[in-house]
Amino acid sequence: MSTAEVIKRVRTLEITARQLVNDTFAGHYSSTFKGRGMEFSEVREYLPGDDVRAIDWNVTARTGHPFIKKFVEERELTILFLVDASGSLRFGTRRQFKSELAAEITAVLAFSALANNDKTGLVLFSDREEKFIPPRKTRGHILRLIREVLTFTSRRTGTSVQAALDFVNRVQRRRAVVFVLSDFLDEGFEKSLRIAQRKHDVIAVPVADPWESRLPGNVRLLLEDGENQAIAAVNTGAVAPGFARDNDARRDALAGLFKRAGVDSIFTETGRPYTTAFLRFFRERAKRFH
Repeated sequence: MSTAEVIKRVRTLEITARQLVNDTFAGHYSSTFKGRGMEFSEVREYLPGDDVRAIDWNVTARTGHPFIKKFVEERELTILFLVDASGSLRFGTRRQFKSELAAEITAVLAFSALANNDKTGLVLFSDREEKFIPPRKTRGHILRLIREVLTFTSRRTGTSVQAALDFVNRVQRRRAVVFVLSDFLDEGFEKSLRIAQRKHDVIAVPVADPWESRLPGNVRLLLEDGENQAIAAVNTGAVAPGFARDNDARRDALAGLFKRAGVDSIFTETGRPYTTAFLRFFRERAKRFH
């Protein structure tokens, strides 16, 4: 892709994202995330009517008088995007690849964050952490994030969600909102997901394509695995029913994994509007926290 093409695509994504932010997302984002983070301010003596759950037992034991911890709402949040750059994201049978859908969602959420004075950062990963861009809050920074998601090509094709989560758990000391955008064609990451959720606010965004759940009927296809380059000739009439059942089971298992880890999830698919799924997520979350 030439430099001119990259600039054009980034600019198009910025226009799309800003329009969605202004028309649809801004208020929902703010009510969902703003104020979720609290930071310690000071201790003071307990007064009648104070919440006993705020008592600082260490200071109370040391002084012989009850003290409570005071917290203040954080002025800004840190939003981290963990975006899958493995080979399987470079697939799509509708108007875009899965990687392009991930870039568009990243753009919309990043500009929503900017409108609320929040910082955004990016981790691109395959079977390891590939690139880390620390959080900042400028328009130019967001355009760089979008460009990286659109154009980054890994020489490695595998996927390790665990590696990405472990990296964030090491480098991000303060609590952050962590969006994980991936097709989650991976296993063995549940423990790391639980640990990340205890430290941060993790939101899984599975990105899929319709052909990954329902194959067209009675056609012969030559398919290549985007991660191991294995090639197979497939008669869809023979395998489509079992393929659909297996995919439904995998999606149910993935949803169950997220639920066990206490992680919210937003399932998305190329060729279908993702705004409905995100607005439902925002509304449900706002009810839960208010």
